[in-house]
Amino acid sequence: MDARSEVGGAGRRRPVAAEGGLLLFRVGGVPVLLAPSWWIGSLIVVVLYAPLVSRLLPEADAATSWTLAAAFALLLGLSVLAHELGHCLVALRLGLPVRRLRLFLLGGLSEVARSPRRPGQEGLVAIAGPVVSVLLAVFCGALLPALPPDGSTWLLVAQCAVANLAVGLFNLLPGLPLDGGRLLRAGVWALSGTRATGTRVAVAGGGLVAVALLVWALWGLAVGSEDRWLRLGVCVVTAWFVATGATGEFAAEDRREWPDGLRLADLMRPVLQLPAESPVAAALTASAGRGVVLVRADGVAAGLLDEAAAERLAADSPQSPAEQAAEPIRPETVLLLSESGADIAEHVREVPTWQFLVVDTDGKPAGVLHRDDLRAALSGRVGYTA
Repeated sequence: MDARSEVGGAGRRRPVAAEGGLLLFRVGGVPVLLAPSWWIGSLIVVVLYAPLVSRLLPEADAATSWTLAAAFALLLGLSVLAHELGHCLVALRLGLPVRRLRLFLLGGLSEVARSPRRPGQEGLVAIAGPVVSVLLAVFCGALLPALPPDGSTWLLVAQCAVANLAVGLFNLLPGLPLDGGRLLRAGVWALSGTRATGTRVAVAGGGLVAVALLVWALWGLAVGSEDRWLRLGVCVVTAWFVATGATGEFAAEDRREWPDGLRLADLMRPVLQLPAESPVAAALTASAGRGVVLVRADGVAAGLLDEAAAERLAADSPQSPAEQAAEPIRPETVLLLSESGADIAEHVREVPTWQFLVVDTDGKPAGVLHRDDLRAALSGRVGYTA
């Protein structure tokens, strides 16, 4: 049985549920979500921007000030969306799956489901967002000469240009989880040949960025800057975001680490193919610590035997077809024997199942990997060996 060819046509991945926000639309199959916290962030922007409108446009009444503030919050949200779409579309173009795109309190996030396998891919995905933001800033700036000066429209477009430029430049700061940190990681990765080294350097950069933000906020307090309290609030929240993001990146990289000398073949269990109509009790007995692929009469894989489900079924009806206790083989539960250890570790961590079918380069079943066996090996304990 050719497992790769059979399971590849078993069906597309189920669409991602609109969890964590309102589903706005999809781009390339990727859901774009608006998190509830986005409304909070937008309200804060409106409250802070309305007084600024009153100072810059003294002739504007309260209704105009609040309307312009709301329009600016909306334009800012659209700018962040464009920034994240830049990341998303480039990732999809490079063949990197994207789970979802979310807009939330602190901006936006494109959740790329698989880490780039080459430094060049990392760099291209990272730079796409800031490029979009800077281009939007240039576009808005180019519109200004065509607008009546000192009017409400001119002010709105000018602020949009400044905001996009600020978003683009801030994201280029060299520290994770910012785009500049990903560029730094890509550069160090390319020079050192090791992604983990790049991550460690970029995480340190993230720590420096967080400290710099706090120092700038404290300096504002010390010199009595007019915006000292606003600066303090923004900097503290942003520093927290950068620090926690950098810590998360470091933890994720640590989980990707693959011990030297460890081979996937050392961890996977031997595979046994049985007819899907085999009695479940007999299939359990035959498994004896091996992974069992149940195959229908037409050669199509019915699934992997789920031992727990099989034991329950055998207790009540030992002659029932083993297929009734099969776990479907989906594209995301198939691993290639040729994949790198880091990619395997990341894939297993992200897919919610306890066993994976491993196939060779010809698509033939080579073994079955249990999540617990991999976890034990990566945590330093003795894992299963065939």
